Amino acid sequence: MNQRNIMSGTDAIQLVPQSSKQKIAYRVYPESTDASAAIAREIADLIRARAADSRVAVLGLVAGSSPVNVYAELVRLHRDEQLSFANVVTFNLDEYYPMAPDCLQSHARFMHEHLFDHVDIRPENIHLPDGTQPVESISDNCRDYERQMADAGGVDIQLLGIGRTGHIGFNEPGSGTESRTRMITLDGMTRIDSASHFFGVENVPRRAITMGVGTILQARKIFLLAFGEGKSSIIARTIEGELAPTVPATSLQEHPDAELILDHAAAAKLAVIQSPWLVEHVTWDDTMVRRAVIDLSQKLQKPVLMLVDGDYNENGLQDLLAEYGSAYEINLRVFRHLQSTITGWPAGKPNQPDVVFPKRIVLFSPHPDDDVISMGGTLTRLADQGHEVHVAYQTSGNIAVFDGDAIRFAKFAREFCKEFGLLTPPVVDLTERMIEFLKKKDAGEVDIPEMQRLKGLIRRGEAEEGAIVCGVPAERLHFLELPFYETGVVRKKPISDEDIQITVQLLREVKPHQIYAAGDLSDPHGTHRTCLDILLAAVERCRDDDWMKECVVWLYRGAWQEWAPHEIEMAVPLSPQEVDRKRTAIFKHESQKDRALFPGADAREFWQRAEARNASTARTYDQLGLAQYQAIEGFVQYKPRP
Repeated sequence: MNQRNIMSGTDAIQLVPQSSKQKIAYRVYPESTDASAAIAREIADLIRARAADSRVAVLGLVAGSSPVNVYAELVRLHRDEQLSFANVVTFNLDEYYPMAPDCLQSHARFMHEHLFDHVDIRPENIHLPDGTQPVESISDNCRDYERQMADAGGVDIQLLGIGRTGHIGFNEPGSGTESRTRMITLDGMTRIDSASHFFGVENVPRRAITMGVGTILQARKIFLLAFGEGKSSIIARTIEGELAPTVPATSLQEHPDAELILDHAAAAKLAVIQSPWLVEHVTWDDTMVRRAVIDLSQKLQKPVLMLVDGDYNENGLQDLLAEYGSAYEINLRVFRHLQSTITGWPAGKPNQPDVVFPKRIVLFSPHPDDDVISMGGTLTRLADQGHEVHVAYQTSGNIAVFDGDAIRFAKFAREFCKEFGLLTPPVVDLTERMIEFLKKKDAGEVDIPEMQRLKGLIRRGEAEEGAIVCGVPAERLHFLELPFYETGVVRKKPISDEDIQITVQLLREVKPHQIYAAGDLSDPHGTHRTCLDILLAAVERCRDDDWMKECVVWLYRGAWQEWAPHEIEMAVPLSPQEVDRKRTAIFKHESQKDRALFPGADAREFWQRAEARNASTARTYDQLGLAQYQAIEGFVQYKPRP
């Protein structure tokens, strides 16, 4: 029987029957780091086996966020376990055109920074598409690139990522299985997805050089890496959809040894994970029961308490009905749970036995506006109810300020000093230097340090105003400016001990009873995921502290996605007045208003996204048969892996 793999750890494998919808092999790991470590080990095994036979290992490599941890683990294996790359030959998948190899956005630069410069690979064994060659020579050079791959013996392992359109490499929709290495015009959605790296979609090159789908399919083994909720829809289409040139990744269904390597988030919309009771026997624990009943309620558009035995029997839930005996018992169990999640007192009520009130609370905000965008209503509620609320802004957010706004602030600072007789030569020199820099700045160029600091001050001032609207005084705001972020570009540094220690210091200073953190891992730039990893590492270091034993960590969402109803463990309803107050707090972030520098795939303003998601959660609760509210902010309690 064909199998699919659900990984409960990097080594533990649980085998279960495959879904009848599955058209390509895949593995699901708990976390992207687990997946990356496993793939790095397989690559390392190939390299060592070929070295033992005095042969080369030919790797097809890809730039982007998905393979970063694979390369990091390969570097570690080279450093700590003497993995040699002397017998490795590499061919990179693609490159923007035109693109100089030393540009910040260059895939060539990415590969050197993340892998080549840290291992003993021979320079002559590195092959990269040339983004500087004249247009008229591209066709010949692409054919030569194919010949070099063939002369090397063909690609042994090809790494791939995947775009929202299903493109692999830069093979946009319409690329057939016969396509070879060539110049291609980039799809509009691809350019939007790349915009953050270029500081605006208008700066993204319109063309690229890429291996063709046919070239990719010649590799002996293919690993496609996809992590995060943002990839879940296209992954489901790739694994369960029909083969179609409009979704180039589906061509992998024809490859004899291709696998998709996923984390739980990226696999979330696969039928066997989204509705496993329809494709296999499941254990009906509390979570699975909630998922099935809520799914049934939404499918039939009936409140939970209105479901009857026939609804269960006719929709593949006979086993659940048989286990509990009647729809009434199941309905009541799920309804009571949903009802228990709704609370207007997210930190508990006063004058209750064994309840500390008021509480010390720290809300961790990855960017200077995530606090009010994602949980501004709950933040207001906590402050109004008298708790000692602190907000920790983990990064400065300084790359997300338009240059025009920065020029305006620089000029204002100069005119302010002039107006009040405070203008001095150093002030004049500083403001003129910043203004002149921005006038001559190239697209995507890193800001000078002074400009980075100015943009950080703009975000800081907005954060203070937004928090004050929610009732949090300025003295309880903490601007951590974690070092991993302070590069001046979208690509960040790896997490360091300093990042974790800064967070530990704040936690031990406040000794919170509650922590709120962003579980919104679809953030396309990865900052939310990195900030959460840092916080959880800090929480782990504080595990034996007395205060930590009573501390609860809640994960919020809102800027990029929302929790599914079966996941929500605390639902905080908002009145129309509280929604208005939350909007006012978001509006204080003027540099992100009207048009954010890095909007991601959703073109709406952040306040519109937040209100729509909160209203949708409230509407879902209403449709399930619970009370009707204007909006609801949902939370999930973090529970560390044993």
